[in-house]
Amino acid sequence: MTPQEIRNFCIIAHIDHGKSTLADRLMELTGTVEKRNMKAQLLDKMDLEREKGITIKLAPVRMHYKNYELNLIDTPGHVDFSYEVSRSLEACEGAILVVDASQGIQAQTLANVYLALAADLTILPVLNKIDLPAADVERVSAEVVALLGCKKEDILHISAKNGLGVAELLDEIVAKIPAPVVDQNLPSRALIFDSYYDDYRGVVLYVRVFDGGIQKSDIMEMMGTKSEGIALEVGCLTPEMKSTGVLRSGEIGYIVTNLKSTREARVGDTITLEKNKAISPLPGYLEVKPFVYAGFFPDSNENYQLLKDAIEKLSLSDSALQFTPENSPVLGYGVRIGFLGLLHMDIVKERLEREYDLELVVTNPSTDYHILLVNGEELDIKSASELPDPAQIAEIREPWIKGEVVCPKEYVGAVIQLIVQKRGVHKNLSYVDAQLALVSFDAPLANLLTDFYDQLKSVTSGYGSFNYDLSEYRAEQLVRLDFYVANERIDALSLMVHQSEATGIGREIVKKLKDVIPRQNFQISLQAAIGARFIAREDISAFRKDVTGYLYGGDVSRKKKLLAKQAKGKKRMKRFGKVDIPSDAFTVLLKRD
Repeated sequence: MTPQEIRNFCIIAHIDHGKSTLADRLMELTGTVEKRNMKAQLLDKMDLEREKGITIKLAPVRMHYKNYELNLIDTPGHVDFSYEVSRSLEACEGAILVVDASQGIQAQTLANVYLALAADLTILPVLNKIDLPAADVERVSAEVVALLGCKKEDILHISAKNGLGVAELLDEIVAKIPAPVVDQNLPSRALIFDSYYDDYRGVVLYVRVFDGGIQKSDIMEMMGTKSEGIALEVGCLTPEMKSTGVLRSGEIGYIVTNLKSTREARVGDTITLEKNKAISPLPGYLEVKPFVYAGFFPDSNENYQLLKDAIEKLSLSDSALQFTPENSPVLGYGVRIGFLGLLHMDIVKERLEREYDLELVVTNPSTDYHILLVNGEELDIKSASELPDPAQIAEIREPWIKGEVVCPKEYVGAVIQLIVQKRGVHKNLSYVDAQLALVSFDAPLANLLTDFYDQLKSVTSGYGSFNYDLSEYRAEQLVRLDFYVANERIDALSLMVHQSEATGIGREIVKKLKDVIPRQNFQISLQAAIGARFIAREDISAFRKDVTGYLYGGDVSRKKKLLAKQAKGKKRMKRFGKVDIPSDAFTVLLKRD
């Protein structure tokens, strides 16, 4: 196949706009997969992806159509995986922008369009789900025209579910997406746009070759991590692995390596060959750093080693996953794990529970903080319990994000009000078209971690969508908020909060804890404190057993004696009694009212 007959493209869209279904139809129409082997969301191989209806791991596939080789990358749609999406776009010359004809343009649609424009790709706009009764083709077409500046006639109307208009889309891909520009004589360079760990074969890389070529048995060097590996097998995905022995310039395929972990070959890194090394890597490589942290504890301390082994296995495939051991007096031994976002955390938790059969207690998610000490030393802490003595702290910096909310214009007031409630700063208001508004803002990440997305959906009647990028670390008036159960401080519940919000959050959480922690035979005090100052308190009253119930007369002093004995016993119990804190208490921030 000559480079002129190759077309490399990806599908970009907001979650649930029909990317994976469109990929199914393209594979079916090009005969890549036989009809009898066809199933819905064929490229979504994980059960979790099928159940949630989202793409978590991107998947490339090679198709043949009218003597052309079409290389498709089905990308994730969620903001947590935007770096992977950006690397996938770098591996292509064109992108199919899929917009749901009933929902219109959403926040992630805009974010992915900006990434595609930054990568200088040819964008083919497509309206999907035009056969739905709720489809509003005119309105959504106007939104796409306003966003891309294209003509209305350029927008293709399809239904990925029943295949309507997909054949015309294939012709458009061949006609409009440019062929890759290649030079076989340059030293070999290939971009890693995804990698995963296979239990039987080692690390498998998904790559796009830009210069030269890569053959089986070549010794490769990763220019970012400086690690070396051997190409044990080279081929393309159809969508099953098919060995071809060589990947030439302009092609997309896979390389099975002898590497032991994806940390040695990260997404975005450049591969070159030892026999003919390239001087400079391909641009855009970043080391992805997690910024959401949560403690994972097994239901019983006996299962700690199982949890540790399971996380180590998962991290072989997921280079963004970072973890450190953690110990809590209440929960025992566990692991503190860093994630790219809340969806990433949710997926890891579900995989640990399903694939490794673990019962987990997960603490409230938090972010990391940069601490500047009085002596000039800098610390990076992942949880409030790590905060040093306040007398030694010069300033605390917390991460802020640049966010965008896309919603119908009638909800703009409610959205701005929600942003202000979260200590956010409204920056800009623009309009995608006559109906759709784009609200830009800055906000502290910690305030958006727990229920911002749910509240946004609530105030916009489900029409609002949200996208964000990490911006900077800002110095703020932050304090550590501690919680005491029966006069004992529970470090796993401690939070970093802004001074102005501490009292409100303390009262709210203490009230929620009162609902979660079961009553005992003695009274339990629940308190919130900043340092030595208590700011909120609730009491859980004791069970009362009627110890005088069996008396049937006699002197009143018998009754008083029994009640005095009971009171004495309750006092003793209060001193020595242990409160059993249920796992629900540690995710109390995630609980809806």
